[in-house]
Amino acid sequence: MGKKINPISFRLGVNKSWKSRWFATKQAYSRQLEEDVKIVDLIKKNWKSSAIKSVLIRRAEGQIKVKISAGRPGVIIGRGGAGIEDIKKKILALLMSIRGKRVKNIPKLKKYEKSGIEIDVAEVKNFEENASLVAQSVAEQLEKRVSFRRVLKSSLDNVSKQRQVKGVKIMIAGRLNGADMSRTEWVIKGGIPLHTLRANIDYGKALAYTTYGVIGVKVWIYKGEVFKNNKS
Repeated sequence: MGKKINPISFRLGVNKSWKSRWFATKQAYSRQLEEDVKIVDLIKKNWKSSAIKSVLIRRAEGQIKVKISAGRPGVIIGRGGAGIEDIKKKILALLMSIRGKRVKNIPKLKKYEKSGIEIDVAEVKNFEENASLVAQSVAEQLEKRVSFRRVLKSSLDNVSKQRQVKGVKIMIAGRLNGADMSRTEWVIKGGIPLHTLRANIDYGKALAYTTYGVIGVKVWIYKGEVFKNNKS
């Protein structure tokens, strides 16, 4: 069970929370879920260089609030906030295309054009303590044809030096260094208690697109146990 389930979804409601927070009726649930998934994909695809940690979406009546946590927030914001307006326009166009396909009576989206879509960008200071950013960093280095053994060792050392980190595991799979057959390699330091629900485990994954094919990257970071009196 510990190897086959996402460590974050396994701990939802214990020490992890949902990335989409809203309530919907049975008729609107599937449409809003599709919108959330495509909004996250849109932001991560178009602003990949900004080192995005997470995208949190909240909904209220006539409002969509998107909070983006990134290591390089300046790439998203742009000059004079031009990047924020660009995100709003792309999200609005996405909502109109989805609602045009799924809903017969298309609700007017003028309320979103004025003040309905809010974008908040937060900076992530500690790269090495976040599994998603570490996985993206490993994938970027593999795409630059850096030796996978060197990437694994350097990434493991950088993460394990952090004070909060109790254990780390980095795994890659694919045609490593252009080998004819794909294989899986991993490095681990410390403990990774995947079956312990109170364990605070951060999990992230990324894809490295190389000339020999796609290499998958997975990262687990264990930051100690969370109890009721110190739950974050």
